[in-house]
Amino acid sequence: MNSEPARPAALPTTADCQLQAAGFDWDAVRVPRSIGIHVLEILGHRSGAVIEDPREPAVYWFVRQGSTAGWDVPETRPLGMTQHLVVPPPHRVRGPGLHWRICPTGGRLITDVRVLRTALEDAVGMFRAPRGETARLLPRQGCAEPPPG
Repeated sequence: MNSEPARPAALPTTADCQLQAAGFDWDAVRVPRSIGIHVLEILGHRSGAVIEDPREPAVYWFVRQGSTAGWDVPETRPLGMTQHLVVPPPHRVRGPGLHWRICPTGGRLITDVRVLRTALEDAVGMFRAPRGETARLLPRQGCAEPPPG
């Protein structure tokens, strides 16, 4: 008897997005956007792909499958087995709505979970400390502009 759960099919949603199951090829970490922009700055080129959802507002990092078990970083939420994430199509690199903040180009999907955890802990610490300046928004990385029209 096979104890491994079967991977559910990706389900189409509105606007060409797909509802994909976490815990198979990847886990994800949801971070409030206000903290996530600091994490993007801390990670720089070490970040893998990132989805931005202005509706929540939140950003999502992809990490190795199974690596969020026991996750306990404040202000964040892990998505693993039995959870799902709406994933935008590759060409969606700007809002409004769900889009890629950092595109998964050239095999650049997964962020090292240890590096992400350290950056999150630093950013959460900065976020909780008094702030003297507003975080600046970094440009999108590795994303092609959407086709015109």
